[in-house]
This record gives sequence, C-alpha cells and structure tokens, in this order.
Amino acid sequence: MKHDPFAPGFGSSFYDYLAATRPELLPAATSLPPGAGPPQVPHGTTVLALRFSDGVVVAGDRMASDGYQVSSRRIDKVIPTDAYSAMAISGAVGPCLEMAKLFATELEFYEKIEGRTLSLSGKANKLGQMVRGNLPLALQGLAVIPLFAGYDLERRTGRVFKYDVAGGRTEETDYVAAGSGSGQARGALKKRFRDGMDEEASVRMALEALKDAADEDLGTGGADPVRGIYPTVLVITAEGTREVPENQVSALHQALGASEE
Repeated sequence: MKHDPFAPGFGSSFYDYLAATRPELLPAATSLPPGAGPPQVPHGTTVLALRFSDGVVVAGDRMASDGYQVSSRRIDKVIPTDAYSAMAISGAVGPCLEMAKLFATELEFYEKIEGRTLSLSGKANKLGQMVRGNLPLALQGLAVIPLFAGYDLERRTGRVFKYDVAGGRTEETDYVAAGSGSGQARGALKKRFRDGMDEEASVRMALEALKDAADEDLGTGGADPVRGIYPTVLVITAEGTREVPENQVSALHQALGASEE
C-alpha cells in the first residue's frame, strides 16, 4: 500500500487522517451546550434511487423546510461523489452537505494515493463509517440519512444502498427512498418498477414517485414550472455520471401531468 508522505501511518483515508490529526474539522465535531434542545435548522427530503438495465437513476426534490416554512426551493440533494457514484441527502441540510463534500474528498484522496478507484462496496462502507461518526450530532437532532448509488465496474451493474442514523448499511436489489416522503415514493416505485427497464422509463418513474411524495408530504417540494424548478435527476452508467438536462425533466413532468387529465 502506498502512503501519503504528509500523513504517515494513515494509509489512504482522508477521513481517518482528519479524525486523528484535526478532529475539529469533521462535521461531528460540532456539539450543543448541555441541556440545549435541538436547533431549528433546514431539513431536506425526499430522495430516491433505482436500478435500470444500464445503471442507476438517483433523484431528489429541491425543497428544504424549516418546520412548517420553506427554507429553500432550490437546494440540490443529489450530489455526484466521483465519476461512477452519487450521494443523495436527507436530514439536516448543513451536516448533510458537509458530509457529501467530505465523502467526495475522501474518494478523490484514495484515488490519488492508491492510483486506483475504491470499489463500490468500499465506497458504501466508507460512507457508513462517516454516518456512524455523525451519531453524536444525530442524537442532538442533526441527523444525516443518505442514500448511495453507483455503477459497479467489476459487476457491470448499478447498485443502490440505504443507511440508518447509526451508519448501518443495507443494499437494496431494485430501489430505495429516504426522507419524510419516502413512504409515498416507495409505494409508487413498488407499483411501477419492472426489472430491465430502460433509462427513459426509469427517469419517468423517479419523477412520478417524487410527484406522489410531494402530493402527500408537506416536507417534499413538487415541480414549480412558474419558477422553473424541477427535481434533480442523475444517471450513472458505465460511461459515468451525468445530470438529466432540466428541459428534459420539464418535458417529462408535462407529460406526466397530461397523462393524468
């Protein structure tokens, strides 16, 4: 194993290096005063991921809520973490975004030190370790509950993972959802999912599931054609990670509305 000369003894993990040398820089280093209640911070939902014939689709709505108020209408909850994977965030927005940035740095650091990419299973395990490290903040009301999805170059297939608040990792065979609207989203995916679907059908299904979640869940934002706000959708295949263009997402949403009339 190669070692970073600036981090002797810490191997290829930037996260482990920070934990040992600068723990105050980790998201979990934040703590509340004794006896303080959970802070009012923006939370984000709903996100989902599903497999299709050539890879995976990862999607999320754009709204962050603060109690019964809208905190942001344009937050991106689906974040590419390297060329073949992405993380979708639900929970307290600040810690979620910090963890996503740190996770992307972790994967880039590993690749630079080792000269190769971490396996998809290894990436999923590392994210679980980071979620587990956030447990003290989660107990104070600042939970990070991500989804992770990517294309496995060794198995030549897409894979999706979910996590609990303590970092427990579960791989799902077909689809997964997280956030306050996840129940409605999973119900929609359960009814419509078919093995071997193509990309277009899978993107349309993801948008339908988010639409169902937005119809029933106060914390999930629906499409807003007036403001030009639509869900974020990423597609990950053997060719890499790419975002579905907004005009394509808009056209699919219009088609969904027309089909319900």
